[in-house]
Amino acid sequence: MSHEKNIFVAGHKGMVGSAIVRRLQKLGYVNVVTATRSELDLLDSSAVQTFFADRKIEEVYLAAAKVGGIQANNSYPAEFIYENLMVEANVIHAAHLFDVQKLLFLGSSCIYPKNAEQPMRENALLTGILEPTNEPYAIAKIAGIKLCESYNRQYGRDYRSVMPTNLYGPNDNFHPENSHVIPGMLRRFHEAVINQSSEVVIWGSGKPMREFLHVDDMAAASVHVMELPLQTYKASTEPMLSHVNVGTGVDCTIRELAETIADVTGFKGSLVFDTSKPDGTMRKLMDVSRLSELDWRADIDLKQGLTDAYAWYLRNLNDARS
Repeated sequence: MSHEKNIFVAGHKGMVGSAIVRRLQKLGYVNVVTATRSELDLLDSSAVQTFFADRKIEEVYLAAAKVGGIQANNSYPAEFIYENLMVEANVIHAAHLFDVQKLLFLGSSCIYPKNAEQPMRENALLTGILEPTNEPYAIAKIAGIKLCESYNRQYGRDYRSVMPTNLYGPNDNFHPENSHVIPGMLRRFHEAVINQSSEVVIWGSGKPMREFLHVDDMAAASVHVMELPLQTYKASTEPMLSHVNVGTGVDCTIRELAETIADVTGFKGSLVFDTSKPDGTMRKLMDVSRLSELDWRADIDLKQGLTDAYAWYLRNLNDARS
């Protein structure tokens, strides 16, 4: 492997992109190429193509995306489908035009049907109705997988896709309304400690089960999958089913998650479960047997990962609270 090739990480300011940059630099890659939104508008196809030409890009990690929680997805469905479709189409097409042979597209576990059999295997894709609250985002991510597959089939490219479970860690979004469950809980429990609150209210019964993966593990898995020999990767997938799940293969209840976060943040009060609020899908667990066969497994357990995420939040409190 050449450690001097020009590797473009699209979305390097985000949680996943920044973790991939850290991972590549740790492994000794010296030409990691990045661009802020003001430097490169990924919605502008002409600008993206000029960037690829000028920077002589040789490999791509496509981690750029418009992301958010349930409320954000419900409030801005048009932006979620349009922006994600345009970004992935512009980057993947530019990669092909400028003869970039290797690209890794990062998707999401929400690509799977709402009532998919648990744990969710890769072949559950397109077998049922999607969760309505984030369907536009999921459709865009499915399109990204199919873009990669189509360029592979027609032009012999080596464009791969990984589908992570719920991610958390440094550079997460801790916004009080638009965040996902772990950063939202970390913030609420922290504020409860600061305000000496006697209780923290959790939406739902606490019974639904969810799987969580630290973003540094996601970055490690992404680089691992990208660097696999082509024949090894292809042997584990299919031309029309080429994506790989990335997760821990282990889940926990929302109650267990809340109890662990209370421990990590030092909250000593009571947990109150508001059963008037919806639980959502009762279980979402990824089948990671394909990834295990490719010789990769998660390394960071939940409490260790939550401790790291909370430490990052405390170090970046002013920015994280915005």
